[in-house]
Amino acid sequence: MIDLHAPGLGLCLGGGGTLAGAHIGVLKVLRERGIAPAMVVGTSAGALVGAAYAMGIDPERLEELLLDVRWQDVASVPWRPGFGLLDAEALRASVIDLIGGDVLIEDMPVRFAAVATDLGSRRAAVIERGSLVDALRASISVPGLFRPVPLEGRRLLDGGLKANLPLEETLALGASPVIAVRVAPDWDVPGYSSSRTVRALESRPDVVVISPDLRGRTWWQTRNLDRVVEAGRAAAEATLAG
Repeated sequence: MIDLHAPGLGLCLGGGGTLAGAHIGVLKVLRERGIAPAMVVGTSAGALVGAAYAMGIDPERLEELLLDVRWQDVASVPWRPGFGLLDAEALRASVIDLIGGDVLIEDMPVRFAAVATDLGSRRAAVIERGSLVDALRASISVPGLFRPVPLEGRRLLDGGLKANLPLEETLALGASPVIAVRVAPDWDVPGYSSSRTVRALESRPDVVVISPDLRGRTWWQTRNLDRVVEAGRAAAEATLAG
C-alpha cells in the first residue's frame, strides 16, 4: 500500500485543456484527507492548476476561477504573423492578477515544475527555475494554435507533445511515491511519442494513477465545467478509497 503521507510525495498533473478542471476535484479530495504533496509537476493546463495549488490557492477558489474563465484570459491574437494563431501573452496578466505578481518558481511555497517541449531537441523541457508566468506560457503553447515561447535560448511548445502526463519527469525530480492524474491520452505525435514509457511507469508500485471519467467531453468544451470538477472528485475518492 502506498503511503500517501510520505514526505517525498509528488503530484503529477496531465494536460487536456478544459478537462484539467478535473484536477481541481482531485485537489479537493487530497485536502479533505490531509494529503499534502511536497512537489507538483504539471503539463499544459495541468501546469496552470498545479502552479495555483503550489502557490497555496484554495481548490474552492480554483473552481470559482475555472467556472469564470474566458478565452481571452489565456490567449490573444498576435499583431504580427508567425507560427501559431495565438499568443499566450494574455496569460501573463491573468496569472499576475491571480497570484499578486509574477514569482520565481524556486521561491514558491511548494516545489513546482512546469513541463514544456523543446522544439530543437524534441525532448521534454522541465522548468523549475525562473519566471512562473514564462514557464506557464511555454507549457500551454499548443502547436499550431499558440506561438512557441522563447526561453533561455530554446523555443518551447506545449508539454503535451512529449509528456502529456509528466510522470517520467516527476519521478526524475526525485518524487516518490507519486499521485498522477490523467485527464487525456498522450498525443503520440510522430517524433515525440511517449505513451509506451508512461504506461510502463504507471504500473510502478510507488505510483497511483487517477483517471476521471471524462468520456463525451472535448478538450475545449467550456459548458458544465462543474461536472468536470465532480468527475475528478469521484475518481479520486474511488482510487484512494481505503
